[in-house]
Amino acid sequence: MSSPVPTYDLNNGVQMPALGFGVFQADPDQTLAAVGAALDVGYRHVDTAAGYGNERQVGEAVRRSGLDRSEVFLETKVWVSDYGFEETLHAFDKSAGKLGVEQIDLLILHQPAPREFDRTLEAYRALERLLADGRVRAIGVSNFMPDHLARLLEERTVVPAVNQVEVHPYFQQPDVLAANAAHGVLTQAWSPIGGITFYPGFGDQHRSTLSDPVIADIAREHDKTPAQVMLRWHLQHGRQVIPKSVTPSRIAENLDVVDFTLTDAQIQAIDALDTGVRGGPEPAEITSQSFGGVTIPEA
Repeated sequence: MSSPVPTYDLNNGVQMPALGFGVFQADPDQTLAAVGAALDVGYRHVDTAAGYGNERQVGEAVRRSGLDRSEVFLETKVWVSDYGFEETLHAFDKSAGKLGVEQIDLLILHQPAPREFDRTLEAYRALERLLADGRVRAIGVSNFMPDHLARLLEERTVVPAVNQVEVHPYFQQPDVLAANAAHGVLTQAWSPIGGITFYPGFGDQHRSTLSDPVIADIAREHDKTPAQVMLRWHLQHGRQVIPKSVTPSRIAENLDVVDFTLTDAQIQAIDALDTGVRGGPEPAEITSQSFGGVTIPEA
């Protein structure tokens, strides 16, 4: 079936679906079926990473879907253990081999690794080479804070097409969003519904964005779910989103967000929920060794 999802024009003219499908923490056995279900209901963008260990299953799901390769936008990430110029060129070979493709639509650096930023810069130089050679269609970064982005732009030539960062109603990173916008970098929201974490509430209670009363009230007004409201909130702010699920009904639900519009007041109410508390790891703390010295296997 065709996809109902609109597209964004990246800063190099490449078109990218506004809503994609994420496979973070989906184990390989689940990934094949989940990506297949996503493609079947109309997703046309899949976001994976070398560090997730499921690139091979993503590629297999695309092949089994019967869709032409040109219809599916594939994005993956280079892990910090593969930073460096030659290392990152080889990281492309590993990812492309597992995905079973000759060209990757979007290849990004998974972390800024600021304590080893010389290696980060060399890794990005390799992305620029891959872009110039036509082996990737667009390049970008992930988890880059404004100072990391500024350092990159001082040293490298190609402005990243995207910066994939944690953004959801409880953690909105306005300084990051502003820096991305100032440089023409599309913000891509991971954990767009705050699903990786729960936040302190009242007393011993913990609250999730999915049970937030403000979001729940808005969802009832539109006859939608809280997750759908949050995804719509991102889209109306001009962000690309990559919700993740392995449940077919939720996979379909997360795509069904283009037939309603939040009011300005509703958007402002969700904007006001920001806690400033990060749920994921602190980008400045991640190095090639701090996450267990992960070695990405060969294709």
